Amino acid sequence: MEENRHDKQDEDYREGEVFSKSVRAGKRTYFFDVKSTKSDDYYLTITESKRRFNNENGKFFFEKHKLFLYKEDFEKFTSGLNESVDKIKELKKEQGEEVIEKVPSEFSDVSFDDLGKE
Repeated sequence: MEENRHDKQDEDYREGEVFSKSVRAGKRTYFFDVKSTKSDDYYLTITESKRRFNNENGKFFFEKHKLFLYKEDFEKFTSGLNESVDKIKELKKEQGEEVIEKVPSEFSDVSFDDLGKE
């Protein structure tokens, strides 16, 4: 996991973006971006990005799915996510398997803007 912190005064950083963290997970990359509104409130966008191949034109592209999460939903979202992950672990344990979370040994900087470049 690589963490990228940005100051609001950073002229190269997009307006409204406060913090960004990218997580590479197998063939997917997840981006957690904290953004600010015009009224200085904050929300989170979670983007899943997967590299795909277009058979028609023979080129790679990135398929992206985005979720917007607002502060009033953080607690319920976190609770639901944790409960769901715990349930998966419990079910796998009942099947005689244990869910082991892999810790990456190598990190790399991934910029959302760089994903479309070849």
